[in-house]
Amino acid sequence: MRDSASLTGTFPFLQAVAPLSQESLWRSISFFNLYRLILGGLLLLMAAIFGSALSLSAQNQSWFFWVSAVYTMLVLVSVAAVNFRKPRTGLQLAFQVCTDIAAVALLIYFSGGVQSNIGLLMLVSLALAGMISRGRITLLYAALASIAVLLEHSYAVLTSEATEAQFFQAGILSASYFAVAWLAHALSRYAIANEKLASLRGVDLSNMAEANRLMIQDMPDGVLVVDERGMVRQSNPGAEKLLGYTFAVGGKSHLSECSPLLEAMFAAWRQNKALGNEVLRLPGSTHPVRVRFLPVQREGFWGAVVVLEDVHRVQEQAQQVKLAALGRLTANIAHEVRNPLSSISYATELLKEQKHDESQARLFQIILDNTARLNRIIQDVMQVNRRDRLQAETISLAACLEDVLENLSQVEQVPRTVFELRVDPAGKARFDRGHFEQVMWNLCRNALRYSQRLTGSVRLRTTIEDGRTVLEVSDDGTGVPADALQKLFEPFFTTDEGGTGLGLYIARELCEANGATIEYKRALDGGACFRIIFGSNDES
Repeated sequence: MRDSASLTGTFPFLQAVAPLSQESLWRSISFFNLYRLILGGLLLLMAAIFGSALSLSAQNQSWFFWVSAVYTMLVLVSVAAVNFRKPRTGLQLAFQVCTDIAAVALLIYFSGGVQSNIGLLMLVSLALAGMISRGRITLLYAALASIAVLLEHSYAVLTSEATEAQFFQAGILSASYFAVAWLAHALSRYAIANEKLASLRGVDLSNMAEANRLMIQDMPDGVLVVDERGMVRQSNPGAEKLLGYTFAVGGKSHLSECSPLLEAMFAAWRQNKALGNEVLRLPGSTHPVRVRFLPVQREGFWGAVVVLEDVHRVQEQAQQVKLAALGRLTANIAHEVRNPLSSISYATELLKEQKHDESQARLFQIILDNTARLNRIIQDVMQVNRRDRLQAETISLAACLEDVLENLSQVEQVPRTVFELRVDPAGKARFDRGHFEQVMWNLCRNALRYSQRLTGSVRLRTTIEDGRTVLEVSDDGTGVPADALQKLFEPFFTTDEGGTGLGLYIARELCEANGATIEYKRALDGGACFRIIFGSNDES
């Protein structure tokens, strides 16, 4: 037979069910002892005070008192044993029922026989024992009680003036014992079945509640479970982030405390269910939020599930999906355009080698310049499509930036002194090296294009803000016009006629792919300043 430890290991829900059933059994035995203690006290009271009213002889009255006293003492022993939880419940109940049978049988004898109706007290004990034991052992208790009553009456017939005719009354009493025992047994089986069903339903409900809690906690949208009074019964981190409010544990927060506007919307929605889909800006949120109310009702209105959907996040997700589809499309287009573009460029080079007048040579040069520009656009588009193919590593900012500036100085044919590098030699960042070089090439080239190309016109420096490394690239130019700030990082937007409009867009995409962000601010001297804020996992 398996022990309780192995059962709870096989069936986890028994860890909650089994201890509760055992404790309930001990509690039932305690109440049974309370009834027996009250009964013993009443019997003692009757024997001591109302003994003459029982029409007993002096000897029988004395025996009635002492039997009641011994019975009460045995009940007190049972109470102490139950408090110590020893011995086990089966032996406890058997001892108590057998004590009741013996005591009731003796009291029947000393109170004048079966006609005293003292035997009816055993019906209560058998009924309670049947409820507690929940097994067929109740019928054994009924059999013992019947035997005790019949033996008592037989002894009374042999030794005293009891008549044989009272055997019928004793038989009826014994039959009532079996009837009560069987009824208690049937009720106990029904109670056991209901208890098992309730335990299983409780386990199912707890599992479903835990699954719902995990799903709600993991949802990116904010979720509030509100009852009909507006009390918040459950929430998730998304709701706390959007509302800027920390909810109390145990459903003690009211909707008006976290957002009076949301509480007013909830009250209006209860009056008109057509209102539950509004977009508004909550006081604790920096982005527009769509508020939806889902009623919770089956047999009447209980409350609602309030869904707070970050519209900005949804728009970003939609934008990412569109960009992914656009990326696949542009990659295919770029591949198809590159071949005929190479043919046009090669044919133009061949025609240019022949003798032509200046106007024709100028036309050929225009063709070559535009094919080169188209080729640069194709290369930029292909780089954007490869943004997810990153191999992040810990790079030294000072060493990597020094290499980028040396190469850029040679390509652009400018002195190295044009670039001022103020970077901590120990500064490091987690980034794909190829992506980082491409981002810095775009930013430094833009800064050089709009700068005065003097010593220190382009400045690169690093700072630490909130534990994160920040790299700034600034110039001494005129800065970005105010009307162009909103479109600064959009693809194909440029303020330079010779540019493709993809440099800053590519820089932003590559930074986001590596867990960094890029932003623009105006430099102190009026020029442009681009800031790269590296991720929190940087090693600086």
